[in-house]
Amino acid sequence: MHQTEPFRVLVIDDHPLFREGLARTVGREPGFTIVAEAEDGGLAAELWRRHRPDVGLVDVSMPGIDGIETVRQIVSVDPQAKLLMLTSSEQQHDVLAALDAGAAGYITKSVRYGDLIAAIREAARGGRPLGEKIARMIANREASGGLSPREQEVLELLRQGHALQPIADMLEITERTVRAHVTALKVKLDAANTAQIVARGFERGLLAASDPS
Repeated sequence: MHQTEPFRVLVIDDHPLFREGLARTVGREPGFTIVAEAEDGGLAAELWRRHRPDVGLVDVSMPGIDGIETVRQIVSVDPQAKLLMLTSSEQQHDVLAALDAGAAGYITKSVRYGDLIAAIREAARGGRPLGEKIARMIANREASGGLSPREQEVLELLRQGHALQPIADMLEITERTVRAHVTALKVKLDAANTAQIVARGFERGLLAASDPS
């Protein structure tokens, strides 16, 4: 079942002015409660264990334990944690590393406030919010426009009808990592759901038709 409001939010950012302002603003939004604020990754992991919020907002660049390592640490103790990167970084390395670490989504601090609130809700409910530029980056990260070997594996397993957790088990990766690959497939193949991903795979010759039996 999807998480329902009110959503309990942990804000993780090392800039006090931004962090406190964000916490106050989001905390006034109907359906949201700020449970705590953290200025670094070590404190964030401790506060996550203490409060178990519905979603965390995480900056990438922080002293000591950065945002990506923070995501890894929290996901290691709470695999269902929903962590949304909210950062000024648009570096491809940061984007892909955050998603591979288990982040639920990635948006930048230039986002409009209404879109931020929508992204928090989407992440809290199990979605995969990505800013438009980030989604395009994922789609275009390979000059050839083709699929990575892992994405091809996920595509084939989707074609076989497997759900995300079984795919994660077969590939020995986390379900969140599978979701990241599915998100990339949706963007690359211009698909709205897994059924369309498979259909586009056949249309573009990425999947071979099964031999008749």
